[in-house]
Amino acid sequence: MDALLDDWVGRVRETAARGGKLAIRGGGSKSFYGGAESGEPFAAGDYRGIVAYEPTELVVTARAGTRLADLAATLAERGQWLPFEPPLFGPQATVGGMLACGLSGPRRQAMGAVRDFVLGVRLLDGRGEMLSFGGQVMKNVAGYDVPRLLAGSLGTLGVILEVSLKVLPRPVAECSLRLAIDEAAALRELNRWGGRPLPISASAWHDGVLTLRLSGAAAAVAAAQRTLGGEPLGDSVAVAFWQSLREQEHAFFAGEGPLWRLGLPSVAPPQGLGPTLIEWGGAQRWLRGGEAAAIRAAAASAGGHATLFRGDATLKAAVGVFQPLSEPLARIHRNLKQAFDPLAIFNPGRMYPDF
Repeated sequence: MDALLDDWVGRVRETAARGGKLAIRGGGSKSFYGGAESGEPFAAGDYRGIVAYEPTELVVTARAGTRLADLAATLAERGQWLPFEPPLFGPQATVGGMLACGLSGPRRQAMGAVRDFVLGVRLLDGRGEMLSFGGQVMKNVAGYDVPRLLAGSLGTLGVILEVSLKVLPRPVAECSLRLAIDEAAALRELNRWGGRPLPISASAWHDGVLTLRLSGAAAAVAAAQRTLGGEPLGDSVAVAFWQSLREQEHAFFAGEGPLWRLGLPSVAPPQGLGPTLIEWGGAQRWLRGGEAAAIRAAAASAGGHATLFRGDATLKAAVGVFQPLSEPLARIHRNLKQAFDPLAIFNPGRMYPDF
């Protein structure tokens, strides 16, 4: 593996010297996300393997090319997992891609996002230097929190080499419920329940049906089920349903039309922009179709943002993937890019045209 890293260092330095560009890719399962890839292909998926795993300390360190499926299998042997449920979108999904895309699954509303579980990283920057940040303990807080900064950076700051992650035991008991309820009422109830000590680990509203998942101690799950009511789902049906949301295999996600992801305050009312699926207690809202300017204006007015999660290259080029940045935020982005990749060789255009 040292020889592979030596080759990578040499390639980055040579590319920087001649003003070239590199398109970093791990397993390629999320290449649809973000702007179009450009530059010479840089295959990062070959640097794989679990470096260290301490089940009693709830910490695992893996090379960035490690398949998420392999990591999940190793953790499952000890009854542990990545509780933010990162989507795979394919069997080749990698640890590095997980961090670079920064995506979390249905359980994010209760457990936090991928960035909340990252303890440390090793990174190859745009100067061809290998850097280490963070560590394998939660109390390592010296300097900037670069490990969290890399979550969602889409490879624009460097080549992720290793990631240390906090893991957790799987819940003892789970139950999923379904209730017939309209969108406005569902949002009101989700926010009301969010202020109570209920073990709701996931929620999803679509087409007049609200589905809840309860997770935790058996007594707490049973008590919450009695409080909330609704129709219990069989275990296999529940597992399949939440998997279909996590991997976007649910019927709502089918088809080739644009798919928008809106991040809004959970108390924001229904937006009335088109077919909608709501997760994370009202904070994540998926939208099919619609006009980009109207969607982004509505999201901004509600205090949130809108991302063109899936769409053809023409639409992405015309409206951009991510909500336009204010000038102060754009300046922060440019400063970070300058610090980690001063010659802008990594993944040009994957986030913004100039970043």
